[in-house]
Amino acid sequence: MLPVRRCGDDDVATIFAVINDGAAAYRGVIPAERWHEPYMSEDELAAEIAAGVMFSGVEVAGALVGVMGLQPVKDVTLIRHAYVRTNHQRRGIGARMIEALRAEATAPILIGTWAAATWAIRFYEKHGFQPVTAAEKNWLLASYWSVPSQQVDASVVLANAAWWASRSLRLPAHTPPDRWRRSRRL
Repeated sequence: MLPVRRCGDDDVATIFAVINDGAAAYRGVIPAERWHEPYMSEDELAAEIAAGVMFSGVEVAGALVGVMGLQPVKDVTLIRHAYVRTNHQRRGIGARMIEALRAEATAPILIGTWAAATWAIRFYEKHGFQPVTAAEKNWLLASYWSVPSQQVDASVVLANAAWWASRSLRLPAHTPPDRWRRSRRL
């Protein structure tokens, strides 16, 4: 089993490289106005770390090849910036990281990704996360993330079982519990 380790200050340059290599999968998939080179700048990465994103990673042959961040925000934990170097994808590295970070999280977990990134959505669903409704997504993105308004429509939010179990305590009264009702029909 691949060990997952917490990344430190000396890993920032490698985290930057892993994110931008792994993000190549989004080129031509996400809205063109949201794609840029590099996908995440050094300043953006520094701002994410300053905002509390704690990265963990997996090494292969002594080289960091996958990273995934946890960010506690209010009453949830966000999984942020999950990337594996292109030449190491589909080898269980992402699965190993998400298992480790799920075990580490003490609050319900939310994940945001691009709606067009169907492979990422399938990956998260395979690991027990379910997409929230469009109304819930809009509220969650406004409440827990700082994303530009043009990115909201192109995004999806997925939640773990702990979030679903406690969701009625979190959402404002005007958020319709459509998914909750549908999932409990006989």
